[in-house]
Amino acid sequence: MTIRIWDAETGAAVGNPLEGHNGKVFSVAYSRDGRHFISGSRDKTIRIWDAETGAAVGKPLEGHTDWVRSVAYSPDGQHIISGSYDKTIRIWNAETGAAVGKPLEGHTDWVFSVAYSPDGRYIISGSDDKTIRIWNTETGAAVGKPLGGHTDVVGHVAYSPDGRHIISGSYDKTIRIWNVETGVAVGKPLQGHKGQVFSVAYSPDGRHIISGSRDKTIRIWDAETGAAVGKPLEGHTDWVRSVAYSPDGQHIISGSDDKTIRIWSAETSAAAGRPLEGATTPNSLGWVKDTDGGLLYWVPLDCHRGLHSPALITIPLMSDSRSVSLDFEEFAFGTAWTEIFKCTDLAVLSS
Repeated sequence: MTIRIWDAETGAAVGNPLEGHNGKVFSVAYSRDGRHFISGSRDKTIRIWDAETGAAVGKPLEGHTDWVRSVAYSPDGQHIISGSYDKTIRIWNAETGAAVGKPLEGHTDWVFSVAYSPDGRYIISGSDDKTIRIWNTETGAAVGKPLGGHTDVVGHVAYSPDGRHIISGSYDKTIRIWNVETGVAVGKPLQGHKGQVFSVAYSPDGRHIISGSRDKTIRIWDAETGAAVGKPLEGHTDWVRSVAYSPDGQHIISGSDDKTIRIWSAETSAAAGRPLEGATTPNSLGWVKDTDGGLLYWVPLDCHRGLHSPALITIPLMSDSRSVSLDFEEFAFGTAWTEIFKCTDLAVLSS
């Protein structure tokens, strides 16, 4: 239910987690000028945030009657689009938060992904009904027939930088490339993933495509030939839900169900630095555990709310407005905790 901002160079968390949604956050997107970003949530709302301060801007955008699965800004930053499990796409005024026109209707099942064309004239959407649809942003009318070919959920869609092609990632484990003008699939499906494809993206120069999958890997593809480029990027220990290129095309980022974000070199496919990890929430007894369930450290119950940042933990003492900072740069993980901590109360450790 939170959003985190990270320093792309150092990998450090910037500020506290942003709170406001009352359900899981499925999608986030920055405005082109970088001044704002938006989020779509299971609580059926879209929120706008100030990128510098982290403060919510205005009231939540309300209108969807089910989870908001995908959000995006128009290229000029004047509008926001959202795709929902209520089977519709909505357009919003980015400045006022007001809905623009009626919902775009046509999909017969959940809408998983939405995106604007580079010129802002069109919107594409991918759905649980196994199709991709193209919409006119000015009229809200569907353009042509649905693009069909996938045999399972279309989980993510994106435009090529020149606007001539669309890519789609599907739960049928494939990626497809489509000609925007004709609506015809270009070449054969891109195959290689051993699990559902959750996310796809073009490189800024349009030469490559990346995909993230349930098989825990990221793959790079040649956008012209459809051939896989190099070996899969491995490192995540759970499903890869989201992938994207950095604006300069030099890096790839990936978000996973293993609760980490990873940065990769787009040229060498090597991981750049350590995974970006958020702090783990203490359990009911106050213990913070590692990913394997081992005990890391204990936090007083009345201080849980102030726990943040994995490297430098700041714990506010609510009773007298003071705080204690704990530096975890040289923290002993795993079995190494026995070298720095002794406890004879086995009942506490076993709990």
